[in-house]
Amino acid sequence: MAQFFTIHPDNPQPRLISQAVNILRDSGVIVYPTDSSYALGCCLGEKTALDRIRRIRDIPASQPMTLVCRDLSEIALYAQLDNAAFRLMKSMTPGPYTFILKAKKDVPKRLQHPKRRTIGIRVPENNVAQALLEELAEPMISISLVLPDEALPENEPDMIRDKLDKQLDLIIDGGAGGLDFTTVIDMSDRQPQIVREGKGAEQLALD
Repeated sequence: MAQFFTIHPDNPQPRLISQAVNILRDSGVIVYPTDSSYALGCCLGEKTALDRIRRIRDIPASQPMTLVCRDLSEIALYAQLDNAAFRLMKSMTPGPYTFILKAKKDVPKRLQHPKRRTIGIRVPENNVAQALLEELAEPMISISLVLPDEALPENEPDMIRDKLDKQLDLIIDGGAGGLDFTTVIDMSDRQPQIVREGKGAEQLALD
């Protein structure tokens, strides 16, 4: 059975954040709130936890996931960033955007697009997510919590518990979640391109 933490969305309780991170470090799979929707997350090096997330989502091993980072400096450890990309991303982070970037050579292949050698990275504007990342002191592997045969993410923690209690280690209730996906921006070439319009897309002017 999954543990269930109710964490304040504006002032996350440090004790609960610390316990949540201990679960992550112990190969756990968690559900946590972001600025777009609830998401599944696990630690970067936990292949078994990553495989569990894929089973929950019913997705193939070839489908890339997102690396959720604290800030731009952490992104630079995993992705290639030129000055133009850095400036653009600085103006958009934290926020509901996923950036497709060229992965650095030492990034594990399981995190990269199998053909393009790119990686999806984001910095969420959510206090609970940021508190988790700060305590963890490294990125999480993450993907929106969309169950098989569903079109939209799950957004009610109690319903998530009813559906996935035996498949998770922790559910964080950070309040009612959104039903949005992030806007995905491909920055792996010289000209950034929106490849999926989601939350925040209306605020962008990339051309």
